Amino acid sequence: MKTNTTKYFIFTGLLFFLIACSTKKNTFLSRNSHALSTEYNILYNGQLALDKGIEDVKLQNKDNFWEMLPIERMQVTEDRMLPGENRNANFERAETKATKAIQKHSMNIQGSEKNPQMDEAHLLLGKSRYYEQRFVPALEAFNYVLYKYPKSDKIYEVKIWREKTNMRLENDAIAVNNLTKLLQEIKFKDQIYADANAALAQAFLNLEEKDSAVAKIKLATEFTKSNEEKARYRFILAQLYEQLGYKDSAYAKYQEVIDMNRKSSRQYIVQAHAKQAGQFDYEKGDSITFLKKFNDLIEDRENRPFLDVLHHQVALFYDKNKNFSQAKKHYNLSLKKKTQDTYLTASNYRNLADIYFNSAKYVTAGKYFDSTLVQLKPRTREFNSIKKKRENLEDVIKYEGIAQRNDSIIALYAMSGDERTAYFEKHIEKLKKAEEAAQKLAEKEAQIKENQDRNEGKIDSKDASNAKKTDATSKTEGKDNSFYFYNPTTVAYGKKEFEKIWGKRTLQDNWKSESGSGKNSEKEEDDLTEKETSKDSKEEVVEARFTPDFYIKQLPTSQILIDSLSKERNFAYYQLGVIYKEKFKEYQLAANKLEQLLKNSPEERLVLPSMYNLFKIYEIIDKNKAESMKARIISLYPNSRYAQILSNPNNEFAESDDSPKAVYESLYKQYLAGDYKAVLMATTAAIDRFTGDEIVPKLELLKANIIGKLAGLEEYGKALNFVALNYPNVEEGKRAEKMLTVDMPKLNALQLSSLDSKNWKILYRTKDFEDKNTKILREKIGKFIKDRSLDRLSVSLDIYTMTDNFVVIHGLNSNDLAVGITSILKDYKDYKIQDTPIIISTENYTIVQIKKNIDEFLAGNLTDNPTQPNWDGTIEKTVVQQEQPAPNQEKPAKESKDPINPQPINPTKGVEESSGPIGLPPSPQSQKSGKKG
Repeated sequence: MKTNTTKYFIFTGLLFFLIACSTKKNTFLSRNSHALSTEYNILYNGQLALDKGIEDVKLQNKDNFWEMLPIERMQVTEDRMLPGENRNANFERAETKATKAIQKHSMNIQGSEKNPQMDEAHLLLGKSRYYEQRFVPALEAFNYVLYKYPKSDKIYEVKIWREKTNMRLENDAIAVNNLTKLLQEIKFKDQIYADANAALAQAFLNLEEKDSAVAKIKLATEFTKSNEEKARYRFILAQLYEQLGYKDSAYAKYQEVIDMNRKSSRQYIVQAHAKQAGQFDYEKGDSITFLKKFNDLIEDRENRPFLDVLHHQVALFYDKNKNFSQAKKHYNLSLKKKTQDTYLTASNYRNLADIYFNSAKYVTAGKYFDSTLVQLKPRTREFNSIKKKRENLEDVIKYEGIAQRNDSIIALYAMSGDERTAYFEKHIEKLKKAEEAAQKLAEKEAQIKENQDRNEGKIDSKDASNAKKTDATSKTEGKDNSFYFYNPTTVAYGKKEFEKIWGKRTLQDNWKSESGSGKNSEKEEDDLTEKETSKDSKEEVVEARFTPDFYIKQLPTSQILIDSLSKERNFAYYQLGVIYKEKFKEYQLAANKLEQLLKNSPEERLVLPSMYNLFKIYEIIDKNKAESMKARIISLYPNSRYAQILSNPNNEFAESDDSPKAVYESLYKQYLAGDYKAVLMATTAAIDRFTGDEIVPKLELLKANIIGKLAGLEEYGKALNFVALNYPNVEEGKRAEKMLTVDMPKLNALQLSSLDSKNWKILYRTKDFEDKNTKILREKIGKFIKDRSLDRLSVSLDIYTMTDNFVVIHGLNSNDLAVGITSILKDYKDYKIQDTPIIISTENYTIVQIKKNIDEFLAGNLTDNPTQPNWDGTIEKTVVQQEQPAPNQEKPAKESKDPINPQPINPTKGVEESSGPIGLPPSPQSQKSGKKG
């Protein structure tokens, strides 16, 4: 009987279990069984995973306090994920749990959900997708809850998350509309009310409606229960007040963040102090209180992770008060504290660079500008500004390096043998001390790291001794690489230690003996001996730098080489003097360089320009020295141009044919005549000859124009950049800068086109206009034009590059006509021209001459888009004008005071028949195009 009763109980229990497990039976037992299993098992574990993932997101997404903080700390990244990849395993686990709950415990019976936990399962599903930045699937999950569970107790929370997702999808206006309606529905002002206001504030921020955002953030701050959110919302509110110009309100809000003390995250407190420091009045403010406050903050142990920010603020204080030594100290302390805030690092480097720049230490400033550029984002306004400033220092750094290096070598060459030895012994002693200090520091850091690792359980005492030596060299700048071969310092150290012990070894099996397994003991002994010898020799090589002979052997021994170094050094001093005078207005520094140059007995061509530049500098800084230098120039060089200028400052004197002005005008006339190759060589010689004269910038600009004619757009840009950087304060430098910024982008935008044209040309390549074959070619073309009475056709000789030119036939109105003419010239017995013709439209020929890209045209790299943007004077209009004979262009040169570009430049005018990218008159060969063949 007892056995039967037990069987009945088992059967009944099994029956109840089956009924409870069914998702198709709408019973009290089924509903509660599935609800309990969903809530306290699957969703509980899913929520734990989600919470952990959110903490990871907060740790990974570092706030950028240089910009307006977002309401939510999660930052959207543009990294594309492959199918199956996920950003965080915790979110994947949360999504899996939510999916499992829906699939196994959903009780959708007759179109109605009977499991009350399904709304939370879908909410968890949407949140996990949201944090994985899969916003469209997340939106689907939230919308499903709103559609299927309109009476859910989570309905307000779901609506908030839906609008947060809409904002991520850039539907901010929709989010504002829906959240405004939601706030009218919410009856209780609790955390949900705070979250809705915070989300609406973010939508207003996205729409740049800052006043509306202020009101909503205030409400979110008032009703949120989270201290972390209170601190963040107050900080954002203070930032908004700053942007709206309410400085006092911003200061007060930052103070509220500070007053929260430990209720707030430490980063908000430190950054609030920094923002308040940004409003400090450095002229009238209480400096003592300011420094005491920040010194206390620096000494506070809780602020150690933020010493970079605090030291930066103290450095700014000293910088503004002109205490540059203390400013540099604190900027360096800020840099010493490694930080992930790249803009803070860039700001430290930039401010240090400015300090050195303003104190005329340009070489050091250049190094700090380099470090600044590494930390800044490219293509930003600040990046471009600093890059340009750094480029201005290029010549200073170059010539300062030459001057210092050559001065040192020449000074060492002049020493006696004993003096050199004593000099290098002192140098070696400094090297040894520095190496010992570095070794001690490395050992100390290795010991500290070893202790930290032991405390954290990363290594045990047995491994500590083996890791010590490696850790001593594992310091890298800004990184702590745990894997040996990821750290270049440890790899280099390992190689050095290996070679010390084993010498150089071939990469093969049994490398210790460098032999196979069948070698006898005698051979092994020889190998060991060889190993010891290799070791000894290696040690000798390593220690060679600690002997004076190592350096003495590297000094030059030839007087010819020393003279060459002296000449190079003297030119560097001259260039530095001119650069400091013209570009940076550092007159005393310029005077020092030029005075030192005159003491070095420079070559004759540098003496007089240096004296004249010194006279100009002394006129500004020392009138007595100016008069003395003036008398010296007149007495020593009475027949020079400089003496004539100084003797007759208010009267123009007659210019000789050999004067800089006369030479320049002569070169310019040759340039207008189209003799570019000869003018280029003559201009280069004139620049060298008149070094230091005021005519040099004009010559440099003329040279740039010739380079553009002969070498094309890219080289033209480089030449203009040289003029702009080296002569920024004269008219030619400003004109070159304008060409670079205004005209060059337009010319670069030109593209070869496959579109039809009404103007065509036939080109024949040639090397020399005076070549016999070229003359015969032109005679045959002329005969063809005369025989056929084609008066509309004309021929010109056009320069292309330094080595290539074109014989050009003009006046063709179609491609078919050009093809027919080339066929007749090739096949007809009276002509028989075997040269390969190039048929090209006038528009494309203009671009070919500008960019020197005839090979690209021949390769067929054409576009269907129009190639000429419409600026003043379109290509099409210019071409029609240029079909007429070119006028004589020498008259403007005589009438203009400045013959280079006497009128505003039209980048395309005159190009069609000329050989370059600038608006200058065509060559006489092109002018011959008006003459009939």
